[in-house]
Amino acid sequence: MSSDFAVGDHVRWNSEAGEVTGVIIKKHTQDTEYKGHMRRCSVDDPQYEIKSDKTDHVAMHKATALHRVS
Repeated sequence: MSSDFAVGDHVRWNSEAGEVTGVIIKKHTQDTEYKGHMRRCSVDDPQYEIKSDKTDHVAMHKATALHRVS
């Protein structure tokens, strides 16, 4: 699955606390350890680090969890 998300894109996703918006700060295309857990990433199935608009929290999600904000 390829995605057209890129660093700098403004996106939204659902979390336990409700809908969150933020900006993509990094795209991972190789397996990486994130917050103590191995995250499986590839060129065809990348994961994205996103910094929340309202807090300094950084989350990592697959493209399927993200929606572009206009």
